[in-house]
Amino acid sequence: MTEPRESVVVLDAKGLRALAHPVRVQLVDLLRKHGPSTATRLAERLGVNSGTASYHLRRLGAAGFVEEDTERGNARERWWRSVHLITRLSDDELAEREPEAVLAYMQSIAALYNLRTQRTLNELQTMPGQWRRVLDLSSFALRLTPEEAQRLREELEEVIARYRRDMPGEAAPEGAARVSLITQLLPDLPEGA
Repeated sequence: MTEPRESVVVLDAKGLRALAHPVRVQLVDLLRKHGPSTATRLAERLGVNSGTASYHLRRLGAAGFVEEDTERGNARERWWRSVHLITRLSDDELAEREPEAVLAYMQSIAALYNLRTQRTLNELQTMPGQWRRVLDLSSFALRLTPEEAQRLREELEEVIARYRRDMPGEAAPEGAARVSLITQLLPDLPEGA
């Protein structure tokens, strides 16, 4: 398996505009989670037509998020793979310059997380007991300064880094399953703040 060349991409204005669409966010997510695939297979998973998936894959390719996997397929089948494992939006100035694109991107991410949660809950009744006991939907109300919230975020990232990242095609220990850990630090500011 060819691993993505870079593990993290930090969004710039061009990348942000390319990803600010729910289908594109889901396509990148599927390629990262399951490895290389064709537009047809990805379209089936998303419930869209293959032309739509192809169009969005080409746009993602032009922005550098996906690339053609030339080691797979043939003249009739075009395979795609993710170039990066992680996408970061960390430029405060970008949020000031491109507020609509940032909002569209963040809404697409939130919709993806909601979709993941709903899929898991739909499978709750048939989920093996040991995994059902692990499932957690928690909310903690904390009172933090911005500095404390940043430190909490960094500490959570350090804890997560100690665990095995899910890499398509890599062998996992017996009994291991893919787990989605979704973290959200959501400022709950008073109105008008």
